[in-house]
Amino acid sequence: MNCTVRALQKNETNSFIKAQWLFYKNDPYWAPPLLMDRKKLLNTEKNPFYKHSSIQLFLAERNGAIVGRIAAITNANHNIEHEDNVGFFGFFECINDQSVANELLRAAEAWLRERGKDVCRGPVNPSMNDECGLLIDGFDGTPVVLMTYNPPYYAGLIEGAGYGKSQDLYAYLLRNENYASDKMKRLFNVVVQRNELVFRSLNFKNTAQFKRDVETLKHIYNEGWEKNWGFVKFTDEEFDFLAADLKQIADPNLVFIVECRGKIAGFCLALPDVNQCFVHNKSGGLLTGIYHLLTKRSKIDLCRIIVLGVLPEFRNLGIDAAMYMEIGERAKQRGILKGEASWILESNEMMNKGLTTTMHGERYRTYRLYDKGI
Repeated sequence: MNCTVRALQKNETNSFIKAQWLFYKNDPYWAPPLLMDRKKLLNTEKNPFYKHSSIQLFLAERNGAIVGRIAAITNANHNIEHEDNVGFFGFFECINDQSVANELLRAAEAWLRERGKDVCRGPVNPSMNDECGLLIDGFDGTPVVLMTYNPPYYAGLIEGAGYGKSQDLYAYLLRNENYASDKMKRLFNVVVQRNELVFRSLNFKNTAQFKRDVETLKHIYNEGWEKNWGFVKFTDEEFDFLAADLKQIADPNLVFIVECRGKIAGFCLALPDVNQCFVHNKSGGLLTGIYHLLTKRSKIDLCRIIVLGVLPEFRNLGIDAAMYMEIGERAKQRGILKGEASWILESNEMMNKGLTTTMHGERYRTYRLYDKGI
């Protein structure tokens, strides 16, 4: 039976957001997003991402019931950075029906073609600087904070619509007892002393200092990742927008800048896995979310290492390994003995090798980005 896919108006954004709940009613692992956060993310007037990009939301309906959703996205800054003509799809949800998936993806592709794009890539929600990638293995647990989650059959639907693998993103599980050996601690001390490393936590309470630190992080991030596949620099407004959000859930002890001989060399951003709390917040409501966060935060046993990077001139000195050791010790002080390093590009051979051989990490989840010529 055919379905109807229709483009939504701005006043229908709430319907698009709430449609997600239809696909995870009985899934014990799904951690619902906060409705407030999703509204903020998709607000084309307040989210600075949309100053250089555009989005169109679609719903698929059959006999009056919602059977799927998708967003088509253009990202002008991506096209400038990579000198390509790629458009994107994201926020994909669908019943297990190939015909519905085909109609959804065709709608996104048609919208992108009308805007001159020749490739459709996804899923990104709505960019590589947000949640991205389709989970293709590791379905046996709740996703870690700001990582995606979906049913196993989604990969078949997307591939069945003519999409092929573009790039895989890896997630590694790190256990303190596996990498914090006496040998590694001695190596850590050698690297720290040899390079005169100083680890400085961000000051969340001093507004002026926090703004200065955010500027430092912005510089390191944009300079340190500029040659990576799919990377797009944050604009100043985008980075400030993100920092204001992360400040609400971050633990100041798990965010630090590293200095090498008195010069800024890199930074680490890790977040406590608040999804261990939000998995219980089935409504996605703000007040109930706060309740679960307050009553269950002390039981969080994992943090996600989102960003750990060193400026180019300070690489190959062992500073990245020292930063992993530092974040591990800081997390241990909070009673957190596990970490997820995610996501890591499959093409980043140095990082993947370091996480497996040096840090003894277990690659336990894979997320895939797909491409299709349109």
